[in-house]
Amino acid sequence: MAPNRSMESRTGRVNQRYGSKGERLVAGMVPLSTDKTKVLMIQSSGPGGWVLPKGGWETDEDSAAQAALREAWEEAGVICTVSRDLGLISDMRPSTLLTANAPKASYQFFEATVDREEVEWPEMHKRARRWVDYAEAAQALACRPEILEALNRSSMIR
Repeated sequence: MAPNRSMESRTGRVNQRYGSKGERLVAGMVPLSTDKTKVLMIQSSGPGGWVLPKGGWETDEDSAAQAALREAWEEAGVICTVSRDLGLISDMRPSTLLTANAPKASYQFFEATVDREEVEWPEMHKRARRWVDYAEAAQALACRPEILEALNRSSMIR
């Protein structure tokens, strides 16, 4: 399913989905080149670094895959075709949740092939994007084990 190609990014967490333990449900994309030798990374909105496109799965989206496609569009300006579900990955970084054993977030990542890169996209003034090989991506994600796990579950050529 193609994302709504609006030039406006969604903001806030009013329509955010949460799991049974209070964890935020996040959808993410591992956007690969057609030959699977490169992955498209985006500049983090937090302090420095590079990450994969991801964000909250919202209540008006039928599936996590639909949310991941939207995030890839908003954050990286790419139109993708999902090739496979990479499964759930818990983010166990410290959080403000009442239950100490509950994950901060539950990520559902998808592998996709990038069909098209647009010149303009909703977050183009906030986020740069760049294609990198596996070694560079793994190094950039070293401090984000939950995102690195998604990359490692993908069929990207190492």
